[in-house]
Amino acid sequence: MRTTKILSITLPPAMLKEAQQLAKRENRTMSELVREALRRYQREQRWEKIRAIGAAGTGALGLKESDVVPLVHEFRREQRAGSKKRKVGG
Repeated sequence: MRTTKILSITLPPAMLKEAQQLAKRENRTMSELVREALRRYQREQRWEKIRAIGAAGTGALGLKESDVVPLVHEFRREQRAGSKKRKVGG
């Protein structure tokens, strides 16, 4: 029994030629190339969703995106300091 399904797609001739050349250069089949492209697209879409959630959250807190990284570093420093205190006092 097949674990994959067949999909038929259409591409403009120039895009098809470029895809075939890329697949050949990378020693991939066209199917592997398309699967990788879809995985990357899906991953990018997930990150876009995460970024949108983050932007909404920072906006609700009155923060700018540039405020987030320093806050994360500060939080991690505090967590490490608290962890060290528990180990020493524990």
